[in-house]
Amino acid sequence: MKIGIGSDHGGFELKEYLKEYLKKQNIEYIDYGTNSLESVDYPDFALKVAEGVVNGECNKGIVVCGTGIGVSISCNKVRGIRCALLSDTYSARMSAEHNNANVIALGGRVIGKDLAVEIVSAWLKSEFLGGRHERRINKISDIEAKYML
Repeated sequence: MKIGIGSDHGGFELKEYLKEYLKKQNIEYIDYGTNSLESVDYPDFALKVAEGVVNGECNKGIVVCGTGIGVSISCNKVRGIRCALLSDTYSARMSAEHNNANVIALGGRVIGKDLAVEIVSAWLKSEFLGGRHERRINKISDIEAKYML
């Protein structure tokens, strides 16, 4: 498995912390930036991660900004991305099992680093259950096809 990870300046410190976690778990990742605390625009980095996932460069993605809101909105503008904004482990598990989320968004100024690791761990360990959830994911794809020309 390879994870794409990216952040703006507001999520930079949490992104770096999560990279250390991924290294310790022997999970490959691609860091799409940013590489400092200098102010940047979150859509640029969310787009890089989302494109990495849809083009197959990565299996899944993690995006971080101050609240996680901006990066989640940005990622969800990319056809094929199902980005879940997370702040707890239950939602992390459900986003994988029920929603087949292929990207997660976290708020670097909202949640603590250790909770972020727990969220990422829960998400990565969970798998899409299919079944009735597949029908719902297909309906999301239908919405994409209709509105994301």
